[in-house]
Amino acid sequence: MLAFVKGCLAETGTDYVVLDNQGIGYLIYTPSSVLENLPPMGQPVKMYTYMYVREDQLTLYGFLTRDDLQIFKLLIGVSGIGPKGALGILSCISPNEFRFAVMSGDSKTIAKAPGIGPKTAQKLIIELKDKLKLEDMFEENPQEVSGISHVGSNAEKETIMALVALGYSETEAFKAVQKVDGTPDMNGETLLKLALKQMLTF
Repeated sequence: MLAFVKGCLAETGTDYVVLDNQGIGYLIYTPSSVLENLPPMGQPVKMYTYMYVREDQLTLYGFLTRDDLQIFKLLIGVSGIGPKGALGILSCISPNEFRFAVMSGDSKTIAKAPGIGPKTAQKLIIELKDKLKLEDMFEENPQEVSGISHVGSNAEKETIMALVALGYSETEAFKAVQKVDGTPDMNGETLLKLALKQMLTF
C-alpha cells in the first residue's frame, strides 16, 4: 500500500497527473480541484494516495492533503459510490463544504456533483452523518479557517442562520463565513456584513 508518492510533476490530464520518481512515472487520478492547485511542470509534488485494487484493475488515486484522502475513503465506502463518483464530488465540493453539507442535510449542494442525483445525495447524508464531525474542519484544515477559528461559535451559527433566512443554502452560508478573516472580538453583525460581501464573489 502506497501512503504517498513524491516526485516531479511530469504530465497532467483532465483527471490525472504523472509524477516522475527516480525515472518511474506514477499515473495518479485526481479531482479537478487538485489539478487547479498544482505547482508548475517539473516542480516537486507530494500526493497522498489510495490504491484501488480489483481483479482487472489497479489504480492510484491521489490528493494534496490527508483530509481530501479521508473524505475520498469515506465516499467510496458508501454503496453505489465508486472512485469516479468520489472524484466528481471532490471536484465540485471541498472536504469542509462536504462535511457541512452532510451535517446540515444539504442534499442540493451534494447533488451538483456529476453523476450524483438527489437520491444518491440523500443516501450519502444518511450513511455519513454519524461518521463526520463539524469540529474536524478546524482540526484538519486550520489554515483554511484560520480567521473563523477565532470567532465565537455563537457568532458563526447566528451568521449562518441569518444567511439561510436570506435564501442562501446552508453550505453557501458556511463557505462565506469560512472565507471571512475574523478576529477574536468580532460579533455576529459584523461577521454577517463581511459574509454577505463574500457571497458576491461566488
